[in-house]
Amino acid sequence: MIFGHMAPDDAEGAILAHSQKAGSGTFKKGRILSRADIAALKEAGVTSIVAARLEATDVPEDEAAAALADALAGKSIRVAAPFTGRANLYATGNGVLEIDAERIHAINAIGEALTVATLAPFETVTDRQMLATVKVIPFAVPRAELDKALDIARSGPAPVALSRFEPHHIGLVATQLPGTKESVLAKSRAVLDARLAAMGSTIAREIRTPHDTGAIADAVRALAADGLSPILVFGASATVDRRDVVPAGVVMAGGDILHFGMPVDPGNLMLLARLGETSVIGLPGCARSPRLNGFDWVLARLLAGLEVTPKDIMGMGLGGLLKEIPSRPQPREGRASAAGSQPRIAAIVLAAGRSTRMAGPQNKLLMPLGGKPMVAHIVEAALASAARPVIVVTGNANNEVRAALAGQDVTFVHNPDYAEGLSTSLRTGLAALPDDADGALVCLGDMPDIKAAHLDRLIAAFDPEENRTICVPTVAGKRGNPVLWGREWFEAMMETRGDTGAKHLIGENPDALCEVPMPDDATLTDIDTQAEMESRRGD
Repeated sequence: MIFGHMAPDDAEGAILAHSQKAGSGTFKKGRILSRADIAALKEAGVTSIVAARLEATDVPEDEAAAALADALAGKSIRVAAPFTGRANLYATGNGVLEIDAERIHAINAIGEALTVATLAPFETVTDRQMLATVKVIPFAVPRAELDKALDIARSGPAPVALSRFEPHHIGLVATQLPGTKESVLAKSRAVLDARLAAMGSTIAREIRTPHDTGAIADAVRALAADGLSPILVFGASATVDRRDVVPAGVVMAGGDILHFGMPVDPGNLMLLARLGETSVIGLPGCARSPRLNGFDWVLARLLAGLEVTPKDIMGMGLGGLLKEIPSRPQPREGRASAAGSQPRIAAIVLAAGRSTRMAGPQNKLLMPLGGKPMVAHIVEAALASAARPVIVVTGNANNEVRAALAGQDVTFVHNPDYAEGLSTSLRTGLAALPDDADGALVCLGDMPDIKAAHLDRLIAAFDPEENRTICVPTVAGKRGNPVLWGREWFEAMMETRGDTGAKHLIGENPDALCEVPMPDDATLTDIDTQAEMESRRGD
């Protein structure tokens, strides 16, 4: 890669290394300079810029990041579209993260260009949470380095995978001493129920019994006979030795003690045992609290279908001092805009217009193109993207548009005021967004050339922390549609009037604007006339 100062005449096709003023506008870093950009720079009196020019042996940053992310991703992982040399890996459910640390280290040791950052191995994660990110540091990666990284990533099972929680019907033994209060048992059960619910499992049967070896043995056998697994034993008194009451009861029931104790605090006094194929866990006293403890780590792996061995438990000491750190949240439903989670982006398809510039009485959105109604193209692209939900705003030819999209997984909302302009449909679509939407792609129903990959690239560019909350696609530096708007703009968008929509907000808020380059063959324009329609049919 060639990097350094260049005269504008020598910089066409180069990548701008630093943001550059050009008259009244600013070209942001990472922009691939077009002929029009060069002219604007020269007109502004710019005589030198810092830019990068790729060579034949270089792989562009987005291409390299996407290739490595795809190679790293295993089961239940979604790879987001790359942007600015970054490709993120997200969970597609709740579960336990599996990382091949040795191969991640090996990839990071190849050179400076490629980096992979992950959560810790065996972290409990939630749906849509970011699990790993591939970041290309410069604007390109030497082909030889990328090939080496891909070979490492593909040399066995995927290095980053998610074992999703499987629903289990669990048995619980709760022992009692003469002075044990029922309120203590009820509170402990409630805390345990919450833990299990977060991982998709429930207690199917609880047996309360005296804190006695024989009674525990009878209870464990009864729960195992019911097919419940794992079996949890909440002792009224802490287990302090592998020959104590709870482990002795498991052995009397016919089980084996696999390991007692763990190098995690709190959680030291946990017992791991097995009765046939059924795991039995003697809970430490700290499990009565909702705060994170070593039992959580073991329970999560078991409910995700992962084996837990004595060696695994003995290896939990690094990072196992939990007393002095804030409690980590259990998996839960909530806004995906929390740090480290994939934003929840919806799609609004505006399909309410009257087609006033088209010849003939037919609604252009219903006209056949490529074997389907025009509006079906953008709706199918939205459904194939990461955007959810997909909201279709109808108006003119309401019933016909709904019929054209019958069977599609979309939410229809009707705009009775469609004749008053596009802004009324925009407001209707915004009002239908779910409360947890972090942003919305506003799509025009007459843009049949938009692909899911274009929408996913806009979603990948969206980043409120980086102040990228208005994401606009470009081809050769020219802006188009659709536009991705962050939630912070919804209120202002609801105030729009007429047919211009929220376009004025783009010009008024350059600091929040992110121009997202699309492939040169992308078409970001709508179809307005019969001639344009015939031209597409000719294609």
